[in-house]
Amino acid sequence: MTTTVRQILDGKGDAVFAVAPSATVLEALRCMQANDIGGVLVTEGTQLRGIFTERDYARKVTLQGKASKDVKVSEVMTANVLTISPSQTIDDVMAMMTENRIRHIPVVEKGTIVGVITIGDAVKAVIAEQQATIEHLESYISGDLGA
Repeated sequence: MTTTVRQILDGKGDAVFAVAPSATVLEALRCMQANDIGGVLVTEGTQLRGIFTERDYARKVTLQGKASKDVKVSEVMTANVLTISPSQTIDDVMAMMTENRIRHIPVVEKGTIVGVITIGDAVKAVIAEQQATIEHLESYISGDLGA
């Protein structure tokens, strides 16, 4: 059994937190803190313009000596955002995250943002798949599968 992105979203919900490109970094950080998340999408209407994460904050604001209240998210966001579709699998998510060294992937269906998958979501899904396999094998070995 391979878990799809849709199944992960069904389990966690499809809440998407976003800020406008004109928002300040401080506003984005407040949104992230209020929702206990590590990144926010940057949208203009329904259009995905970028993503702003804790990593962007550390590298492009703090280490550059910039003030969070003076910098616009559009100046420091990651603009070239990789996305994934709901029909893709957890294996696709893990490969994309590993190859690109990212921890958040927006889920887009027919041009609409329908959710975000994080590295935590991916790890939980992989663990659940492995646990199901273990339980199946234990049942098989003990003869509890039924004929």
